[in-house]
Amino acid sequence: MSQTVTRALRLLAELGEGERSLDQLAELIGVHKTTVLRLLQSLEEQRFVHRDADFRYHLGAGLFALSSLALEQRGIRRTAAPHLAELNAATGHTVHLAAYEGGEVVYIDKYDSRHPIRMYSRIGLRAGLHNTAVAKVLLADLPPAERRRVAEGVEYTVHTPNTLTTPAALLAELATVAAQGWAQDHAEHELFINCIAAPVRDASGRVVAAVSMSVPDVVLPYAQVLELLPRLLATARAASADAGHRP
Repeated sequence: MSQTVTRALRLLAELGEGERSLDQLAELIGVHKTTVLRLLQSLEEQRFVHRDADFRYHLGAGLFALSSLALEQRGIRRTAAPHLAELNAATGHTVHLAAYEGGEVVYIDKYDSRHPIRMYSRIGLRAGLHNTAVAKVLLADLPPAERRRVAEGVEYTVHTPNTLTTPAALLAELATVAAQGWAQDHAEHELFINCIAAPVRDASGRVVAAVSMSVPDVVLPYAQVLELLPRLLATARAASADAGHRP
């Protein structure tokens, strides 16, 4: 990838974290202000970046349009949508859909909880490979050699006392997930959140997405979250059927 493209992508990534001034962007990516300004002007022309009246830069409407097109091109998102919406309406809990691409797990759809406590997650955000239920479902479907390669390359950031911290621990967890057909995040990413996830398969039988339900423990204790598993599995099976899967 050319240096110019790399720098432009870094600028967009930084703006994804929030508005920035020219000086801040130059410092963050380690490039002279004149170079950053030229890049920002090009991005502005394509509406990927917007500069406000205070000369601070934001992500632009052109990028929003591209992200909408990217989501529209994900057939599984459209296929699963009515089933996810029904699950969310029936339970009132946060429902996610995630996919695995380019070595990352990304949320591609989300239905918010009716409860006051909301999840930090958002569409387009990456999910931890070692501490989220959706990632475990998606990684468990990989061939054993690929599964091991991914596990050995994970940065095992510890978020809670329950976080998996070694390749061996993650591989053992993935073997369990593959055998039982669902995964859990028992306060592994956030101490007060429990999550269960199930696979969505296409006509080939391959896992193309993971649907999950996340619940704060002040709303439901862990044991009661597990009682929702049959409903979650039914949702995943219905979405898989519409995607062409025949067990």
